[in-house]
Amino acid sequence: MVLASGSGSRVGAELNKVYLPLAGRRLACWSLDAFAGLPEFGVLLLVIRPQDEDFAREVVGDLDVELVHGGASRQESELRALRHLSGRIGSGEIDTVLIHDGARPLASTTLITAVLEAAREFGGAVPGLTADDVVVATEDGTGFDGVLEGAVRVQTPQGFRAGPLLAAYEQADREGFIGTDTASCMERFADLPVHWVPGEERNLKVTYPHDLRVVEHLLRTTGTLP
Repeated sequence: MVLASGSGSRVGAELNKVYLPLAGRRLACWSLDAFAGLPEFGVLLLVIRPQDEDFAREVVGDLDVELVHGGASRQESELRALRHLSGRIGSGEIDTVLIHDGARPLASTTLITAVLEAAREFGGAVPGLTADDVVVATEDGTGFDGVLEGAVRVQTPQGFRAGPLLAAYEQADREGFIGTDTASCMERFADLPVHWVPGEERNLKVTYPHDLRVVEHLLRTTGTLP
């Protein structure tokens, strides 16, 4: 499941950022391709805004990708996508779901496979990087009280067993709970452990205009582009 239903307003463009040009293609093309070439994935979804459907169809091209209209929030978009898959989840055809930001075009097949394997083994898996630069402020706000031990900068894709994931999102919807990300919803409404998988420095999320230049540079230095 690749999420492309946000506006990306911080990038400073009128166009949804996942459809901005990146090295001769639209950004979302790179995110989809990371999954499309892996035989472990039987279904690939692109979750979009209704007004972006023409761009989405251009991005999808000849790839076997199902389009799903997202909602007003990230969590609602994920729930709509899970409901789209619910029949196949119930039948056992889909056993694990990975959720990825469309604005992270550099996730490697190694990382994606590691998340999938850990999610199948433990029930849930989230990639992250240790955050050695996060410090704790003193209670009076006048200084700092050392580094926050164990802090992690979370990335995507995040992976979970499909049945518990759908059940957790349906319960969250009934109770009006809005989590910070997929893992927070699962931690509240499911008993599955969420396993930490080492993330990748290059798995950047495009948030600001200069991020596009950084990502294109990384594509060139890694030999992805001529």
